[in-house]
Amino acid sequence: MEDTEFFDICEKEQTAATPFLEQEKDDDDSVTDQFWNVANEPKGHKIGEESEEDDKIKSKDASEGVGEDFDSSGESQECHVNSGNNNNNKTMKYADRVRILNLRRNLNQLDNIAKEKALTIAKAREELSACQLRIEMLTKERECTETKIEEEKEAGNTAAVFRLQAMHRRLCAELGNEKDLESKIALMLKENMYEMWQIEIEQGKFGSLREQLEQDEEELERQCKERAEQRIQKEKTVAQLAERKQQVGKKKETEAWEAYERRHQKVVDDAHRNHEKAAQFLKKSMSRIHQKEAKEELKTQEHMEKRMQAVLSLKNNITSNRETLRTLQLRDKAKALEAKKQEMKMRGNILAEGGDVTKEIFLHKQRVELERHKQEFTEQQKSRKTEIVARILQEEAYVEKQKKHQAWAEALRSQGKLQDSLRWRIKTWQYIENACEDPAATVLQKSWRTPSTFSLVDNKSSSVVDFSEKALKDTIHENDDEEASQTLAEPEFTGLWSQECNLYKMPKDETDPKPLGASKMERKIFTENLEKLRSGIIRKQVVSGREFKGCPFYSKPSLIHFKDFDVGKTYKKKIILINASYSVNFCKLVGVSEHLKDFINIHFDPPGQMSAGMSCEVVVTFKPMINEVLEGKVTFLAQNGSFSIPLKCTTKRCVLALDKELIDFGTHVVGETISRMIILTNRGALGTRFKLQTSAGDNGTCTTTAKSSLERMVSPALDGITSEEKASSSPVESSIYENKEQVSPVHTEEVTLHISLPESQKTESNLGSSHIEQFSQDALITEADLEAENAQSPAEPPPEEELIEITLGKVTEGEIGPFSSIELQIIFTPCVPGDVRAEFEITFDNPNCKPLHFCVIGVSVDVPVWVPNPNVDLKICMYDRLYQDCIIIRSRHSLPEDAGKYFDTETRVLEVPMTIKIADKTKPVEFIVHAIVTTSDLEISPAEVNFGYCTIYEAVQTTITLTNKSILPQEFGFVGLPEFVEIQPSDGFGTLLPLERLNLDIIFKANKAKEYSFELTCKSEINRQFKLSCKAVGVHPPLELSHSLVKFAATALNDVSTATLYVINAHVSLNRFTHAVPRIGKGEIAPVGPTSFEFLVPEDSPVTIMPSVGTVLPGKKCLIQVYFRPVLSEQLIREEAVQMLCRADAQRMMLKKIRESEMQKRKDETVAGKKDGKKPSFAAFRQPLRVRNSKYAAASSGFEPPKPEEIKTNSEEYIAAQYSLIRNFTGKFERYIIPCFVASGDIDEKRGSENLKYSPYNTLYLELHCPAVAPSVVVTSNNGKNIINFGEVAVGHRIIERVTIQNISQEQLALGFSILNPNGPFLLISPVGTLEPGENQFLFISFCPNESKLFFETLDIRSIKATLTLSITGHGVAPSIACSVEGEVLDMGYVIAKEKVTSTFKIQNTSTLPLRYSIKLESLSQTRDKEQQRLPFFITSPPGRTDFVGTQNYSGLSVFNIFPVEGGIEPRKSQDFTVTFSPDHESLYYSDCLKVVLFGKEIARVIWLKGAARNHMMFVEGGDPLDVPVESLAITSPMSEEAAKGELEEPAKPLLLSLEYIQAESSGTPAVRELKIGAIRTAQFASKKNVEFSLDNLPLLQQKGFTIEPVKGTVDRGQIKCISVSWVPPADFDPDHPLMVAAVLTLKGDIKESYKVLFTARVVCT
Repeated sequence: MEDTEFFDICEKEQTAATPFLEQEKDDDDSVTDQFWNVANEPKGHKIGEESEEDDKIKSKDASEGVGEDFDSSGESQECHVNSGNNNNNKTMKYADRVRILNLRRNLNQLDNIAKEKALTIAKAREELSACQLRIEMLTKERECTETKIEEEKEAGNTAAVFRLQAMHRRLCAELGNEKDLESKIALMLKENMYEMWQIEIEQGKFGSLREQLEQDEEELERQCKERAEQRIQKEKTVAQLAERKQQVGKKKETEAWEAYERRHQKVVDDAHRNHEKAAQFLKKSMSRIHQKEAKEELKTQEHMEKRMQAVLSLKNNITSNRETLRTLQLRDKAKALEAKKQEMKMRGNILAEGGDVTKEIFLHKQRVELERHKQEFTEQQKSRKTEIVARILQEEAYVEKQKKHQAWAEALRSQGKLQDSLRWRIKTWQYIENACEDPAATVLQKSWRTPSTFSLVDNKSSSVVDFSEKALKDTIHENDDEEASQTLAEPEFTGLWSQECNLYKMPKDETDPKPLGASKMERKIFTENLEKLRSGIIRKQVVSGREFKGCPFYSKPSLIHFKDFDVGKTYKKKIILINASYSVNFCKLVGVSEHLKDFINIHFDPPGQMSAGMSCEVVVTFKPMINEVLEGKVTFLAQNGSFSIPLKCTTKRCVLALDKELIDFGTHVVGETISRMIILTNRGALGTRFKLQTSAGDNGTCTTTAKSSLERMVSPALDGITSEEKASSSPVESSIYENKEQVSPVHTEEVTLHISLPESQKTESNLGSSHIEQFSQDALITEADLEAENAQSPAEPPPEEELIEITLGKVTEGEIGPFSSIELQIIFTPCVPGDVRAEFEITFDNPNCKPLHFCVIGVSVDVPVWVPNPNVDLKICMYDRLYQDCIIIRSRHSLPEDAGKYFDTETRVLEVPMTIKIADKTKPVEFIVHAIVTTSDLEISPAEVNFGYCTIYEAVQTTITLTNKSILPQEFGFVGLPEFVEIQPSDGFGTLLPLERLNLDIIFKANKAKEYSFELTCKSEINRQFKLSCKAVGVHPPLELSHSLVKFAATALNDVSTATLYVINAHVSLNRFTHAVPRIGKGEIAPVGPTSFEFLVPEDSPVTIMPSVGTVLPGKKCLIQVYFRPVLSEQLIREEAVQMLCRADAQRMMLKKIRESEMQKRKDETVAGKKDGKKPSFAAFRQPLRVRNSKYAAASSGFEPPKPEEIKTNSEEYIAAQYSLIRNFTGKFERYIIPCFVASGDIDEKRGSENLKYSPYNTLYLELHCPAVAPSVVVTSNNGKNIINFGEVAVGHRIIERVTIQNISQEQLALGFSILNPNGPFLLISPVGTLEPGENQFLFISFCPNESKLFFETLDIRSIKATLTLSITGHGVAPSIACSVEGEVLDMGYVIAKEKVTSTFKIQNTSTLPLRYSIKLESLSQTRDKEQQRLPFFITSPPGRTDFVGTQNYSGLSVFNIFPVEGGIEPRKSQDFTVTFSPDHESLYYSDCLKVVLFGKEIARVIWLKGAARNHMMFVEGGDPLDVPVESLAITSPMSEEAAKGELEEPAKPLLLSLEYIQAESSGTPAVRELKIGAIRTAQFASKKNVEFSLDNLPLLQQKGFTIEPVKGTVDRGQIKCISVSWVPPADFDPDHPLMVAAVLTLKGDIKESYKVLFTARVVCT
């Protein structure tokens, strides 16, 4: 049998894919090698899979190796077996254990294959035997059929012969099929037997290996037991140490508790003493506080009254203003309407005249506007003329008053009172001087007033004082009046009056601010003091003996800076002035600098007095009109000096800089290409153009060490400027180019040196003189070198023709925007060994930006290989012949061969003896060159990496090891990485220490679906390359996630955070040429159609994904909601509860011991005190009471903690543990990776258990970052649950629940609440505004359902830290009942008056909640009296009867009584109700209305109670009503029996019975009515047991077509008998005249009664 069939069988049975059967030659070798070759290189793994321990990795590698390699020989097997026997006495190594496990696994696989093969053989044998049995049966049946055919042929039955022949053919065909099946089964059985023999041969080969494996397993088990015993011993030792440490801790806790008790007792005693002292002053303090509170209350009331009056006045003003405004609006509307009418009229006139409406209207409006302007101008001129005249008159009056004032002053002087006036004037000046010099003075006078003389006049000159006093008073009042009114008149044209000046200039002697009659010295003193007052007094500020020095106010910010402004825009800045002085201060705005007044506006409201540390705000508004830099200051004046704040306004500008000024390429090999980036950054707000070019002095800056490159120059990539470009360049540049063309290469540097200095730098030549000197020295040295070199090699090519080694990248000029940066590339391509240097500069279009310079240097070396024979000479060669020669290329690694005996290959030490021979000296100088030589190899392990399958939406990571084989540190770097590969850390660059190993992560991210095969290059610092081969398969899944990473915000416990993403199906076409199509590598393209997905969320995770399963149509997307709700696990809470119980028990036992010891100690002290005659202290008796009252005083020491599973969720321990964990929760961060499996097809269309087409390589991954934090607000009621369940509540009823919340944070929280549904049943009654730390508050939530259904809402309690969500649920249930009364009427029947009858009905609660009911009768209603005042229903004739209350008892008692009246009915239960009917007089219209009211609100059922009462035992029912069901209000006394017997018989009672015969087209329907005769069951009238009835005038009735049956009969007590009356029209009936016939119905019971029955009949046509 071929091996492939055997592999198919193994795959069907899901066994290992190991080929146990090979060709006969290699069977022994391959199977044996399977169990011993266990080494294999590790593979890559995906990101998100955590690395396992080294043991697991090795085990995995070993298992892979067992299933892959089968090429070793049988000798290897024997060698390993022998080595295993020799190592039995030693501890097995890791490789031995792995080998044992792999051997056992593979042997088990081989045994399983053998068992399965045996089972297959047994089944084949059974099928073969069954097939043979069927063949025998078919053969016998065929023979029997042939016999029958012969018999039927003899009998001549042709039909039977045909039927039997068909059966014979069928049997032959079945027999042939069975024989074919038998041959196939036999062949398959033979093959299986052959395979079974091969398997048994394989099993026989490993007999000895099985025995050895069993021995190794026993040894391994023994060693495991020994290690377990050793671990147990170590754990016991550690447990003993921990117990010892715990004992020491308990001892320390006991000592600490004793110290705490001593301190506590001392504090209590001190508090008691302090309380006694404080009680003495408590009463006085309380009385003062009460008085103060009373005064504040009185002030508050007065303030409130003032505010109320102000509000009322404001309200009145608003009302009046509204009325005025409404009036004005109406007036304006009327004017506008009138103007519109006039305009329309004008339009009509113009149109009638045939003119241009638009032009005429426009001209008319211009005329009206001109007239209005003229009128306004005229009125303005009049008003201004009036004002000018008024002001002129005021000025004249002012002049007259001044003259009067002078006359009064002269009169005073003439009366000889000059000495007194001088005396008080001098005193006044002295007072003013002292006041001005006093530092405590705080009031600054703005203008001078004549000093008052009230307190300075001498008593001797009282008469003069009175006179002068009056005069001065008048003058002062007049001056005040004049100041109140303006004395300047405004002219008609205000431009001439813009300056503030007086129209009338008084003479100098009149305006001289001096006292009346003062001398020159007085005037001088007065003028100086007045200047002090006007300029402001600067006072020193001295507080507590310290004088304040410095700026009185600090500004924040200290500089008012408007940066990067645009002309025409407005900018505002707010500054804060802080009082930095020692006490109260003032602040006044003086102004801004003179040149800034056109652009700066200061808004400052003086705050008045400002205490130290207080602040005020100043708003500075800047509106630039010119694009210039402005600087100035804002000046303020304070009480103790002025201060200013600097102000600066800067325009937009360029601030350009380079990140480096020197680019050092280092040393590189000739032929390489290296690039570096330099970053040009603009930190300003203005952009500009730049240009990168070679510096003008760069021609002489290139020096090399190689002879072939001495005269090389570094040229930019933009070299080769044409003559036209030179002509268009600047004069300086043109001169440079001309000098380059004319001057020889030797003198190029000198010329360039002098010309390259720009004009802007000539003024700075002094600052940079040292640099220029140094530069000139270098130029001279270079020039000398060049001369020497030119002399040696005059045939050198000119510099312009040499190779360019340092060039620029693509970007050499462009635009750099504001606050941006640009990377410029510099490329170094070494061509000739030596040093290279180049100077570059960056110029800018903005003239204010100076050029930037930077330098580039590099070193190039030769290739690190050499050729021993640089010239290959093939001599003379002939045509058509092949000539060959060998070229030997030697590297520097051939040191052992080159050095020979001087190099030790083991120690890598090179020792070379050297001899220096000196001329004319015999003895040479000897020395040794010593060096240690090391390799420069880097080893990458593994050498090949297979990333496997990777989708384009994820990355795969594998780890490689980079080893430095050198004893020197080496720098390395992975260069030329593809865009889909990333190496970390440090992007694949770093330094390896000697012999160091470094693990690097290679991250592969496929960008398209294909098979990847690439190499990664690692270069060392000496430019050596090391390759790493990589393979991968890119997968493009049919679906994609809009976000593969979701980072939740920090979520509090029991709170919910939500994230939204989409699953997108972008696969709408199979055309792979227009867009990327979903596929695995280069496999088949996924079909276009509905694609299903499923998120597999881990169990017990706080993450929920809705929906987790779904189908996405092509071109559509599915919304996915991800919820994160962190909670505490129940197991964690139970464990915490057990620990809390253990701690509480330990603390309880410790307290018990401490208290017992203290009680014993206090007892001893008490006994000692009694002996000494001292009284025991109060504290000695207080502590035993506390111990005696403690609930833990009797705790036993034998405490056994419960198991965590025994803690119930509603127990106190569970709740306390939950609160403890929530309060001590410090936060937690969890990361989840959720796989999303993708399958083609619609998940709703799959049938039964069939699975959709699925590939594990199309799996998507969703990464979730879930941080959890402690909540700030928790629910403490309802066992800490956030769910408020109202349960079942009747519709329309309200239930209120109380929820307790607590602030467990350390700060005050302001709470906000989400809005519940305004139309919903839930209502938050009492929201809470703030919560203090540790505070509890109550929330009251009501539930009032309005319909029968489940209600659910969430209430979010928001704080600044987190949100607490309360889930509120309730079930509104409509109460429903079932009543046993059929219909709406409960008829109590006929009763003898003054007797009772009862009836029972049942009400069942068919709802799911208990019902509270009450029974109400309409006759007992409180509104019954009002309803009786209305007209009866038979008068008002309503559509139906609305009054259910009929006849009532004369006694006032209720006719109907119900029991019970109120109560409750449990769900699915019923209640019996008894109705008692007890009339007290005869009436046929007893009735009442019974209402079943639920919960005091809802009427669930209405029943009409009805009954009749008779004085006699018989009654008649039926017929049409002839009276109303309302009794008269008059009460007639009942007639006695004797009077009834003695009186004559009553007249017959009328009874109407109408019949209608319905006449149809073909036939009619007879009219039928009934009369009921009844006898009341009663204990009275014992002599009469039944009632007899009879009906007379029967022949006449029959003649008229009436049929009555029965005509007479008897009715027993309690029975009712019906008299049926039918009518068919007789032949002579006239339809136009209804028929009327009368008959007498006689009843005989306890008395005889007669009823006159009137039969009426008519025909009705349909």
